[in-house]
Amino acid sequence: MTAPTKPQAQYLKDYKAPNFLIEHTELTFDLQPLTTRVTALLTLQRADNNNTPLVLDGIDLRLVSLSVGGAAITDYQIVGEQLIINNLPEQCQLSIVTEISPQTNTSLEGLYLSGGAYCTQCEAQGFRKITYYMDRPDVLATFDVTIIADKKYPQLLSNGNQVDSGETQDGRHFVKWQDPFKKPSYLFALVAGDFDVLKDTYTTKSGRDVELALFVDKGNLSKTPHAIASLKKAMQWDEERFNLEYDLDIYMIVAVDFFNMGAMENKGLNVFNSKCVLANQETATDKDYHTIESIVGHEYFHNWTGNRVTCRDWFQLSLKEGLTVFRDQEFSSDIGSRALNRIDAVKVMRTHQFSEDAGPMAHPIRPEKVIEMNNFYTVTVYDKGAEVIRMMHTLLGEESFQKGMDLYFERHDGQAVTCDDFVSAMSDASGVDLQQFKRWYSQSGTPRLNVEQSFDNDTNTYSLIIKQCAPSNQPENKPLHIPFAIELLDANGQSIELEYKGEKQDHVLNVTSKIQTFSFDNIATKPVAVLLEDFSAPCILTQQTTQTELLHIMRFARSDFSRWDAQQQLFIKAVKSQISDASNSALSADIINALRVLISTKEGDLALIAELLKIPSFDTLAAEFDVIPVDEIIKVTHTFEQQIADELSDEFVNCYNSLQDDGSVSASAVANRALKQLCLHYLAKTQKTEAITFINEAANSNNMTNVLSALSAAVKALNPIQHTLLSHFDSQWRHDVLVMDKWFALQAMQSGNDAIDNIKALYEHPCFDFSNPNRVRALVGSFSHFNTAQFHRADGKGYELLGDLLIKLNAINPQNASRMLTPFMSWKRYDDARSQAMKQQLQRLADLDGLSDDLYEKVEKALA
Repeated sequence: MTAPTKPQAQYLKDYKAPNFLIEHTELTFDLQPLTTRVTALLTLQRADNNNTPLVLDGIDLRLVSLSVGGAAITDYQIVGEQLIINNLPEQCQLSIVTEISPQTNTSLEGLYLSGGAYCTQCEAQGFRKITYYMDRPDVLATFDVTIIADKKYPQLLSNGNQVDSGETQDGRHFVKWQDPFKKPSYLFALVAGDFDVLKDTYTTKSGRDVELALFVDKGNLSKTPHAIASLKKAMQWDEERFNLEYDLDIYMIVAVDFFNMGAMENKGLNVFNSKCVLANQETATDKDYHTIESIVGHEYFHNWTGNRVTCRDWFQLSLKEGLTVFRDQEFSSDIGSRALNRIDAVKVMRTHQFSEDAGPMAHPIRPEKVIEMNNFYTVTVYDKGAEVIRMMHTLLGEESFQKGMDLYFERHDGQAVTCDDFVSAMSDASGVDLQQFKRWYSQSGTPRLNVEQSFDNDTNTYSLIIKQCAPSNQPENKPLHIPFAIELLDANGQSIELEYKGEKQDHVLNVTSKIQTFSFDNIATKPVAVLLEDFSAPCILTQQTTQTELLHIMRFARSDFSRWDAQQQLFIKAVKSQISDASNSALSADIINALRVLISTKEGDLALIAELLKIPSFDTLAAEFDVIPVDEIIKVTHTFEQQIADELSDEFVNCYNSLQDDGSVSASAVANRALKQLCLHYLAKTQKTEAITFINEAANSNNMTNVLSALSAAVKALNPIQHTLLSHFDSQWRHDVLVMDKWFALQAMQSGNDAIDNIKALYEHPCFDFSNPNRVRALVGSFSHFNTAQFHRADGKGYELLGDLLIKLNAINPQNASRMLTPFMSWKRYDDARSQAMKQQLQRLADLDGLSDDLYEKVEKALA
């Protein structure tokens, strides 16, 4: 008996161009649940001068026939997951007939059955589960696709434009699609089902009418208008901001319940997780509405940044994802609140991404090495990648950035290219040297900036000394080019104009060396400095700032984000002080009074005020410690929240009563609900009689945001009313699985000692399904990420619960299992008992027979 072969790593340095090109791909699908037959006719052109074999990728395929020009091929081998064909001519049409089983494909990659409909997911390497193919992003071909199916599947969809349809002789039917734009296999899509359809049209700025079609499960048509409106907003925004127009005759979105990702940008036919499409006020929260708008925009924007120009290889993933995340962030900011969108983006960076950068899965936004590509759909590639694009935008300015985008498309439309190609276009178009800046693509870890301030009363000169420090886990990192934005405030809160020796200075400083000094003169008194304004670079900033200075920034900074950031720092300092010295048992009167002013005056964006009143999350606070003091953080944050609730209870009652909304999703109504939700969160912790009244009122609303705010407040405050509310919600919404995901997430937040048993019991709930990623993430994902006290309980049962689930998911859906593993990746940052308990679960996985590549890579790195 031989030991199992370890998965092999692939390296960026080993990239080689393909030895064959596929000029055209013609696919015919004869859909059957267990034996779908796929006929692929590939028009091949040899790209090298050697008689090297053609190597095609394939997984879980049964090869039926292989021929060229009608003649069977015999000179071939199937070795592992590759079909190797020898002695092919320079040009030929290769016919491959395979059979696959969509019904038994639980991986949700390739072609599978989802809720009675056929569906595909091919990114990153799922197409090889459909037919043998050169399944790599630098092989681009035009596609013709014919789908044959029973008439119980009336909609047969694929990429491009529909060119033919009809009935077959055996009483079935077919539809033929043609995509005129060359694309790699990962952008292929097929959907066959019986859906409700919402249709609309969009007229592009050049006057072309584009048909829009949104396909959803029967009975969900009332939940589609927001998604189609979001799509039209995105199309218009991309024309106005980036001068990019849609290129096909039809744009389709299909919503399916079983889907590993949020959505997929397949050319002209986006496949979405249903939770990222379906919404009405009765079933979806304001956050859901925002998420749908953002994701619909993101996938549409990929039409140019990802589809028309795609990646040469998967190591270049951030080329399309980082750029498109930046674009969807700008879309959300332009049509909504720029401050709140920036806050949300930075929260992701400072918690999830900084943690990833400091852990065993640390990698640059352009990785150098990979075992399982699905593991590199990370916050580093996506969100840090977007921050790198944002820094480029900061350095170049909007006008030069747009020139760079224009040059990028002019050079590379229809090509598969690299991150270097993008940076070159930006540099060439703007004249800005970005050579040092490119280190952001190749260096992992979060840079640290230590800042010292000085003020010379005699010369009225203010100076900053900025020191770049390499991350502790990447000590060899070279200095980066960092755009460091600042604002200087005088004693009255006025912004000071920056100048030095009579010349005006830009508020964005170019930090390029390990140590740099920047000076500004003609300043009357020592200013209060807003440093790294608007989070102008993804760095950890160390500076000496007093509580008085932070309160000044919170009140006067021109950046709403920086005001929020100052408030977060006030809370963080207070938490750390309490943990280090238990005699400091309360928030200072100055902080409480600042919060009182916010809630009493309600000046400005009410949703921003709600953010300013929130204690930082556990993950945010944990990032401040080398060894995470779990129990202490939980205790101190609970104490501070109770203090805020008690001391400002009257203000919260008055504020809640003063806020009205019309039930719409207008910006003002959403902001009102956000602040009401915050008030309810605190009031539920008090003895105020109004608290129960407000909770019952919200719980009986026909607006899901209000309902969930009531249930969440009751659950987190351990109010006995929670059990009645949760039971009623279950009976009311059991027919709607997406709404029940919200209920599962609330159940996951139960904080009693029976929390683990409660979750295990919910595995038997009729709405729960281990094979559905949405259900699993709602229940166990919410528990492991947000129920800190119970997941990190001292007896290790929270870790055991997740370990048991991962073993089960390894056999059902390895990709989902890999994503659920994340809470274990930072096991070394906890106390000895917790570290060993988490390590034990990782070792259980490492010892597992048949451990998937998805889990193997992360488990191996975690245990190293």
